[in-house]
Amino acid sequence: MSAELQTARHDGALILTLSNPPVKNALHPDMVAAAIEALSASECDDSIRVVILTGANYFFCAGDNLNTLLENKAKDKAVQADAVDSLHNLIETLHNYPKPVIAAVDGAAAGAGFSLALACDLIVAGISAKFLMAYAKVGLTPDGGASWFLAQALPRQLATEILMTGQPITAQQLHALGIVNKVVADGTALNAAIAWAAELATLSSNAVERIKSLLRDAQGNSLAQQCETEKHNFVESLHHRDAQEGIRAFLSKRIPDIQ
Repeated sequence: MSAELQTARHDGALILTLSNPPVKNALHPDMVAAAIEALSASECDDSIRVVILTGANYFFCAGDNLNTLLENKAKDKAVQADAVDSLHNLIETLHNYPKPVIAAVDGAAAGAGFSLALACDLIVAGISAKFLMAYAKVGLTPDGGASWFLAQALPRQLATEILMTGQPITAQQLHALGIVNKVVADGTALNAAIAWAAELATLSSNAVERIKSLLRDAQGNSLAQQCETEKHNFVESLHHRDAQEGIRAFLSKRIPDIQ
């Protein structure tokens, strides 16, 4: 079978590569299940500080396989419902994963592929990369949390345009909107993500993971609730060994020795 999730290590980064070349890395149930398993297994591995999600052959992910959707249409509705549940499990696993996740996007991120990128904490994209949600063009509606992520990140009118028209939006446009963090030369998104992961790996994992949690909580908290959550995390962080070393290193004008 050509569809697989390739895994590799690079220093403190776990690299997950979506590989299904005949259909531009369109999602396959085995790839989705393997990604969930890899993320779950790495969650408590202290040697992994950052995860990078990318696609093989300089193409991120074409989303759902339309041929598979046609096959599922001839089956009971529960078959497709189960497939969407599996995708949503992966999306929620990425979103709730305690460590930073960087999407390295070259080529295109379409449909559920775009959703996967949006579920990551940071996005690095090649300058020619395209992002699109062409569901409506084939009579479908979004999955993968696309409507939630875009409604959180963009004005309603722009999110509506992206989801209804299905027109591609460029990496540079998304960078201007604050969704893509870095735009790099084509074919270098993975290397740029690896370099960024190396920088993140030098930071306190305690602080980084708490910051990710704070940002996730902020989406549903009132200001008062968020301030209370910030207080708890600040106090706990101050009494963590990383803060002691970080503060002393700053005052001594040296690089902190944080594991």
